[in-house]
Amino acid sequence: MRYILIAALLASAAWSQTAAENPQLASSKAFFEQVKSLVLRSADKMPEDKYGFRPSDDVRTYGQILAHIADAQFFLCGIAKEGKPTGKGFEKSATTKPAIVQALKEGFAYCDALYGSLTDAGSAATVSWFKQPRTKLSMLSFNIAHGMEHYGNLVTYMRINKIVPPSSEQQSR
Repeated sequence: MRYILIAALLASAAWSQTAAENPQLASSKAFFEQVKSLVLRSADKMPEDKYGFRPSDDVRTYGQILAHIADAQFFLCGIAKEGKPTGKGFEKSATTKPAIVQALKEGFAYCDALYGSLTDAGSAATVSWFKQPRTKLSMLSFNIAHGMEHYGNLVTYMRINKIVPPSSEQQSR
């Protein structure tokens, strides 16, 4: 217990230092970490044989939603990082649970590296989003919103399959 408390205090101190230096990015990164955790835990919770589940024929499967989220990390963080989207095509190529989880981890790591390289001042630089100027920070914010939008889809799919979503685990205990 003592080691957990020490680790929490050190993490808090590190976050406080980052937040003091770059409060906008630190706040954004905290929401990104929340989305990342929820999505990765959702990927883990659903059995692989349910990755092909879809409530109707006109929507993505559970696995396709996760792969789409992985693609979005490269697309949206690519715009913020390189000024153009980076395409990976995971939604078409990653078809098994291990491949999709690996794609998610790669995508989130790509965005993590971007967060690590930016400052608040640098995040105010503009990039082109469908021929409209947007700040790098706004692209990161859109990525978070997009991830939460699709987490909502995942929650519905889990509930239909009698699986408690990660965001409800605390309440169900």
